[in-house]
Amino acid sequence: MGAQQLTGAQQRPDRVVVVGAGQAGYQVAASLREQGHQGGITLVGQEDGLPYERPPLSKAYLKGTADESRLWLRPEAFYTRERVTGTGTVVAVDRPARAVRLGDGRVLGYDHLVLATGSRPRTLDVPGADLRGVRTLRTLRDARALRTDLAGAAHVVVVGAGFIGLEFAAAANEMGRRVTVVETHRRPLGRVVSEPTAAYVTRLHEERGNELLLGQGVAGLRDDGCGRVAAVELADGRLLPADLVLVGVGAAPCTELAEAAGLSVAGGIVTDEQLLTGDPCVSAVGDCAAFPDPRSGARVRVESVQNAVDHARLVADRLTGAPRRYRDLPWFWSDQFSVTLQIAGLDRGHDRAMVLESAPDCFSVLLFRDNGLVAVESVGRPGEHMAARRLLGGGVPLSPWEADAPGFTLRAHLKARSGGPVPAAA
Repeated sequence: MGAQQLTGAQQRPDRVVVVGAGQAGYQVAASLREQGHQGGITLVGQEDGLPYERPPLSKAYLKGTADESRLWLRPEAFYTRERVTGTGTVVAVDRPARAVRLGDGRVLGYDHLVLATGSRPRTLDVPGADLRGVRTLRTLRDARALRTDLAGAAHVVVVGAGFIGLEFAAAANEMGRRVTVVETHRRPLGRVVSEPTAAYVTRLHEERGNELLLGQGVAGLRDDGCGRVAAVELADGRLLPADLVLVGVGAAPCTELAEAAGLSVAGGIVTDEQLLTGDPCVSAVGDCAAFPDPRSGARVRVESVQNAVDHARLVADRLTGAPRRYRDLPWFWSDQFSVTLQIAGLDRGHDRAMVLESAPDCFSVLLFRDNGLVAVESVGRPGEHMAARRLLGGGVPLSPWEADAPGFTLRAHLKARSGGPVPAAA
């Protein structure tokens, strides 16, 4: 799908309806006003309350160090002042009529529709998956339930060693709970980080008392005779006591509205480089969008705050008359215990990994493919992370033999190649 030629009316629509009030949906509305859009903006989400940040749900909010008021992206007065309305739940999209139908039967017309429907947690397909005390973590409601359950839980089992699972495992450990993490892959974060970083994450959790059972599947969940989870049965027959089970086995994009409306879906809602779907009056942003990666050309779907924010800003620019192609560099972070893991770039398969280490808890892993840098993973080196973002985002070349030089640092390399100031730590 190539970039589409839009008419003036399509570039500067009057009525914009945004479906989904998460980070991406909120940012579309906020950026439209920042860019001078004077028309109507309707932000329709499925959850009650104001749009909020999700990353603290598995960390500060769960531990009780951040209350709900600190999660809001903007206070209620912002939406009143900026004339951003919100109402109901969208249940259908009528593209020929340029309208959406709400659950209560009302119809909202649009000149441009932005689908920011996000993703939902995947669940376990095993006996006992619907028992009480088996949770996922995506929404504020999920986090509230987990805080309540944690208060009375002694044995916690986390199924899945991805970001959500490990962040939750770290928080539960710090709250004094005994935590076991079960993962089918042979290493944690197996889909997203290199072997050196995965080995560090394993050591980090085990040294603080969490047990990681890697290369192990779940056969079922046992109840206590009253409909609540009591144990996790592993594929090898072992039973793990469990008062609480968090399932963190990935997320699936919410594409049902797009599919029912006849839009193309392939691992997400298919868009072009401007985040337009096959319909020039419909965009898709954030977790639900499958878009062309500007560096590899592959169609990707990225779940991150950065991706949601940058997608939203691009669409707002286009809808206010300044179209451009999506070129932003993906970057991620994860807080576990007192450690922050930062990742710059998107590793879709590397053939060489080089570790730059200044201390056991302070290192970067440089990932190369065909002698070109594709991603950098950093622990305890925020300045190097910022340099990596500048290098990768600006297309500044770096070869493995340059990185192998004595005393090499990303910041020094960036300064030498670009002549610009060395970036400050994030």
